[in-house]
Amino acid sequence: MRYITTIEDREYLIEILDDNHVSVDGVLYEVDIESLSDQPVHSLLVNGKSYEAYISSGDLGWDVLLRGNRYILQVEDEREKRLRAGLGGGPAITGEYHLKSPMPGMVVSIPVSEGQSISTGDVLVILESMKMQNELISPRDGNVTRLRVKPGDSVERRETILTVS
Repeated sequence: MRYITTIEDREYLIEILDDNHVSVDGVLYEVDIESLSDQPVHSLLVNGKSYEAYISSGDLGWDVLLRGNRYILQVEDEREKRLRAGLGGGPAITGEYHLKSPMPGMVVSIPVSEGQSISTGDVLVILESMKMQNELISPRDGNVTRLRVKPGDSVERRETILTVS
């Protein structure tokens, strides 16, 4: 199976060859991945090197926390990409957007307030999970219309934190 994965503005061609081999842009990797308990924490073994990653699906795509860095991945199979290209791109984000927690954690700070105008890429919430602070950013311009949590609150995975319209 072949997939096109986009991280920021860069596309990678990923081909799953079998249960333990993956090609990324033509480079072969030996991989083993195991889910740890009921959480979206995964143990990865890539070419003999061990990694731990937090991987969850969210409104913006796949949210990956790896070695202290957070990545938002868009993953499409080749067929989906061709169909989307034929339609002239993806749908525009309109209406309300509900920022949901990509992982369980504690709200450290909320640098925005209700009624505030925000832009794409603005930090909306700082969430601490697994002893790491993660900045949750806005995928679009708009106004913060409702805060549903406050600093110090614990949130569950996929719990709505705030609303933008």
